[in-house]
Amino acid sequence: MAKKFRGIYAALLTPFVGEEISTEKFQDNIRKYNETGLAGYVVLGSTGECVSISDDESERLVKAARETAAKGKKVIAGTARESTKLTIEFTNRMADLGIDAALVRPPSYFKSKMTKDALKRHFLTVADKSDVPVIVYNIPQNTGIALEAKLIVELSDHPHIVGLKESSGTIAFLGEIIRQLPPDFSYLLGHGSAFLPALLMGASGAILSVANAAPRICAKIFRLFTEGKIKEATELQLDLIPLNKAAMETYGISGLKYTLDVQGLYGGPVRAPLSPLEDKGKAELGELLKRLGLIG
Repeated sequence: MAKKFRGIYAALLTPFVGEEISTEKFQDNIRKYNETGLAGYVVLGSTGECVSISDDESERLVKAARETAAKGKKVIAGTARESTKLTIEFTNRMADLGIDAALVRPPSYFKSKMTKDALKRHFLTVADKSDVPVIVYNIPQNTGIALEAKLIVELSDHPHIVGLKESSGTIAFLGEIIRQLPPDFSYLLGHGSAFLPALLMGASGAILSVANAAPRICAKIFRLFTEGKIKEATELQLDLIPLNKAAMETYGISGLKYTLDVQGLYGGPVRAPLSPLEDKGKAELGELLKRLGLIG
């Protein structure tokens, strides 16, 4: 059976105008991304400042994405909440809007109690009661919980758990489990500096924050990989690493939003308590975009 989620997905930013979300700016960005070769979009992920957005705002964003995504582009939504019950309810609320899958990170407030058994029970219950397929989201740098390889393998046997977004960036984790996963299970890397090595080791694609800033480059790396042009893909991956590091590790979401603003898309401000980008960051990111030929 073919993998349901393959290719490069942009982990979309959430545009704010002042303190309000702007579905108009959001849709304008998606219309431009529709022309870039991306396989689809993730709404309400970490890059989208999901923890700072209300449920009603989230619904408006998902609805806007579904209405604007081009035919064939998949829409995945982050639906995790801090209880199993609320996660199921919100997942199915988003399912009613037509999402293709739910991206579910582990509950983390009571992290000391999130044993392997507790997490397994949580994900299996969500999958049992979800109206859409579930993609498990491992992002220990944000949640403080690193999902064990054995847990992922066990969860992959559930027919409604169709993939993993692995954002720790540890390629060894992929190597540890890839041969134990069902052939139709989608392993999606969440790290823009390492997704080509992951593809070479069997990943089916990637969900990338940096794809907001460089969607064509990210999509081209995947296309070159599928064509067997590994040398050319490697050169592009190496070119992309400095931008990914600066935007996502050094300056964060405010930096990534700036890279959109200077390219004619809309990034806009972050929502407090995140801080705006300072001039030093703007200068560094601008230089990196020039090196990649993304701005003049």
